[in-house]
Amino acid sequence: KLQFLYLIDAASREASNMKKLFGFVGYRGMVGSVLMDRMKEEGDFALVKTKFFSTSKPGEQAPVIDGEQEELLGDANDVAQLQACDVIISCQGGDYTKAVLPKLQEAQWGGYWIDAASAKRMDDDTVIILDPVNKNVILDGIKNGTKVYAGGNCTVSLMLLAIGGLFEAGLVEWMTSMTYQAASGAGAAHMKELISQMGALHGSVADQLGDRNASITAIDATARAAPLPVENWGVPLAGSLQPYIDKEVEQGMSREEWKGGVETNKILGIPGDSAVPVDGLCVRVGVLRCHSQAFTIKLKKVVPLEELEALLAKHNEFVKVVPNNKPASLEDLTPAAVTGTLNIHVGRLRTMTMGPEYITAFTVGDQLLWGAAEPLRRMLRILHEEGKL
Repeated sequence: KLQFLYLIDAASREASNMKKLFGFVGYRGMVGSVLMDRMKEEGDFALVKTKFFSTSKPGEQAPVIDGEQEELLGDANDVAQLQACDVIISCQGGDYTKAVLPKLQEAQWGGYWIDAASAKRMDDDTVIILDPVNKNVILDGIKNGTKVYAGGNCTVSLMLLAIGGLFEAGLVEWMTSMTYQAASGAGAAHMKELISQMGALHGSVADQLGDRNASITAIDATARAAPLPVENWGVPLAGSLQPYIDKEVEQGMSREEWKGGVETNKILGIPGDSAVPVDGLCVRVGVLRCHSQAFTIKLKKVVPLEELEALLAKHNEFVKVVPNNKPASLEDLTPAAVTGTLNIHVGRLRTMTMGPEYITAFTVGDQLLWGAAEPLRRMLRILHEEGKL
């Protein structure tokens, strides 16, 4: 019996030694923290041996996970340490990717790079990953030797999960997306500052709110005059909005809006001469988590709404079609309804007065999951399933 147990233990140790080394950079930030939680929930760490990396605290104790790992943090700027990894997930941001990945490639590193940042998305050597929508493109990339994979823009990913059925059926001639993007899309510091702004607003009028004789116009005037912290946002977001996200590019378009067209077509593998026009306006609103979008879609042909709803509902397991009535919309088409879940809700589907081939829709999803962390961990799984890890 003792010999049998020894053999089992030896086999277990041998299997552990055979596990590929997974490097995790940027695990403490907003996206990295969500990704860490999801990987723990889904048992992803059991597939690999993990080494956590830090740009600021190498050599310190690494976080403890339920799986094989190295105890100390690696140096995220040490190419030699990174080279030992078979796969790296980076949630450290685009500047880090631009600084480190070229050095790894120059050193002939043969591992896989999976990135949350936008730095590599539109490069020819990179596949944008959203497997419920483009797993065929991802598998082709693996087969053809592609080593760099990047998560897509948050609103683009959520949009394609919501209405991917229409693209799959070849029905979309063009579309617009008007976004209502949450504070968390800008990072943890911005999210905290929005909460501080909300607190400052309330604090400025707390006494008046308790005074039955105080007029709403007086309360409003006090709130408007309240000084709010704007170190991160630059301007107030609480009780307001920001009609411009990211830097200006061309034709009055913001970079966030530019991503809508170029990333949609790249994710779907649509060549430039057949690209589907996707445009719109991106707006930041005072919501903590979850992005919402309003679509106008020009169809290539008239399709009954019931058929459109069926196409959407069967496209992937995460989408839920919400009936276009007020109670259902207020119940299910809000950030509060989907935050912290993988569910993508789409509703307000109807034909428009411009003609029966024009439809509108509204969708909401948690951008910290499908718009950031979830495609990364699923890509790790795909590499394992394909025998690359």
